[in-house]
Amino acid sequence: MRQYENKGLKETRAGFGKALTFLGKKNHKVVALCADLTTSLFMDQFSQEFPERFFQIGIAEANMIGIAAGLSIGEYIPFAGTFANFATSRVYDQIRQSIAYSYKNVKICASHSGLTLGEDGATHQSLEDLGMMKMLPGMTVINTCDYNQTYAATIAISNHFGPVYLRFGRPAVANFTDENQIFEIGKAIVLTEGKDVTIVSTGHLVWESLEASKILYEKKGIECEVINVHTIKPLDEHTILKSINKTKCIVTAEEHNYWGGLGESIARVLTTTIHNNKKNKNKKWSVIQSLVAVNDTFGESGKPMELLKKYDIDRESILNHVEFVFKNKNKK
Repeated sequence: MRQYENKGLKETRAGFGKALTFLGKKNHKVVALCADLTTSLFMDQFSQEFPERFFQIGIAEANMIGIAAGLSIGEYIPFAGTFANFATSRVYDQIRQSIAYSYKNVKICASHSGLTLGEDGATHQSLEDLGMMKMLPGMTVINTCDYNQTYAATIAISNHFGPVYLRFGRPAVANFTDENQIFEIGKAIVLTEGKDVTIVSTGHLVWESLEASKILYEKKGIECEVINVHTIKPLDEHTILKSINKTKCIVTAEEHNYWGGLGESIARVLTTTIHNNKKNKNKKWSVIQSLVAVNDTFGESGKPMELLKKYDIDRESILNHVEFVFKNKNKK
């Protein structure tokens, strides 16, 4: 089994900030907007180097979205940054009406997502944002796993025309992906190959999935195929189905409510595929799926890793779900 090295703990939001500054130097059409959280999103350097292209809107997120939409009409490429819960639920109507409906080229960049926001508690922890954003027609939804991938994704979305929701986190987490990677929107990455269980994960839980799969292989000989799904929409159905066709079982892992998240998207794909197979008189294809996600609840204040454990979305939980599907996949 392929092993990944943790090259050090780094914040995914720092990868966004560094890439934004790089884009500012490369493309004079790139502009940045922030809702009074410049330091938290590592947008300081951009604001200092390109003050004429940086707009500090203040605590007025709806106004920020409207200004970003207007700037895009002038052929600028706006990157609008704030915390994930402010970037979605607080301004959902503005995003729907001013950006998604008219397919504006605006990049909504959301930091401090999920439970790992930690001590700021339930009101600031976004566990619904992926579902909200993926339901908007034409919206590309991306959830990155580490510093390097966030950097690469930020570069990639600047070259993609259309609205994008880019989600990343607050804490310093394992940085393990290739520093020189080319980020392909909509293309999942098979990190490790395996024949027994498919693990499809996104965001901070990709590293947790790799660690869980390592333990399972070393202690029980279970070979997991771990897939990094950084793009929630459009979803790479081909890569996922190819793996499941081999393993016949899947665990999905996400730092999000199971309502509306990655797991539900994959469940839809599986249901459609099984239905079509039966329609074509191929009744041999069956799959068992288990979801590692927050179970229809809000979070609470606490340390990030302790919260992952309490809400059953840490590596131990992933490990337990893998053992369950592996044990039960061949039962009639």
